[in-house]
Amino acid sequence: MDAGQPAPLHEDIADAPAGGIALWRTCADGVRVRVALWPLDGAKGTVLLFPGRTEYVEKYGPAAGELAARGYAMACIDWRGQGLADRPLADPARGHVGRFGEYQLDVPELVAAAREAGLPEPFHLIAHSMGGSIGLRALHEGLPVRSAVFSAPMWGIKIHAAARPLAWAVGTGARMARRGHVYAPTTGPVTYVLATEAPGNVLTTDPAMYAFMQRQLRAHPELALGGPTLHWLLEALRETRALAAMPPPALPCLCIMGGNERVVDTGRIRSIIARWPGGRLEVIPGAEHEMMMETPAARRRFYNGAATLFAAGG
Repeated sequence: MDAGQPAPLHEDIADAPAGGIALWRTCADGVRVRVALWPLDGAKGTVLLFPGRTEYVEKYGPAAGELAARGYAMACIDWRGQGLADRPLADPARGHVGRFGEYQLDVPELVAAAREAGLPEPFHLIAHSMGGSIGLRALHEGLPVRSAVFSAPMWGIKIHAAARPLAWAVGTGARMARRGHVYAPTTGPVTYVLATEAPGNVLTTDPAMYAFMQRQLRAHPELALGGPTLHWLLEALRETRALAAMPPPALPCLCIMGGNERVVDTGRIRSIIARWPGGRLEVIPGAEHEMMMETPAARRRFYNGAATLFAAGG
């Protein structure tokens, strides 16, 4: 088993507790990903944090601090194709994956790194956006966690009903024409938080947290990722449709999303949680897509809710 070699961890931008480490891990197909670990003496357990599309481990430095304050160690990952993990295309700005199922090859490396470093079990899951679809699939495949918290999970992509058939057709046509590497409509090489000013953004209502994300990417532009490719979009549509058809797993689950969610399909979230045994949905009025980057009050609600679930499920 790959024990992992030291990898960079940009502590200058992470706003994380002291003692964090980063490791390279090589997946079963040879792709190299980066794992970050924040141990905690006397921890009650460990949170496996699954980031969303475009994200990187330093973005969740503050989350490590919030979880440590509630008694939990944390392990996070740069998924293949983003952060400092290997990127599959010559243009590193394009968000791309061969098959959505390839992300499941990254998951065992996160679990193994946490175990080999001695981070204590039980493990619990926090999964945001795209990490929510990866996380739900991982739960179906036996991810060893006691409970799961989802932040605006990408169990569907917010596309107007009239445009949905077009999205499928464009993605399929691009693949057949070998144009799947082209950026999805309305996206390009510049990452969202640098291409969009804080007023009116779809991620957070907190200007300070938005500025935090911008500072990170200006200081370390190698972490940035642009828009998704048409191939990625088609793969995501296929995976979220497949997940929606499966009975939700039977373990404690809390899902939190913003009342002004504009990125993922809120109807799909409500449908899946309604069928989840013991699953519960909380909506934070006025909040946008990123619960862990929202206002201080919203963040407290998120982390307190997570800790309550972990204590009950662990």
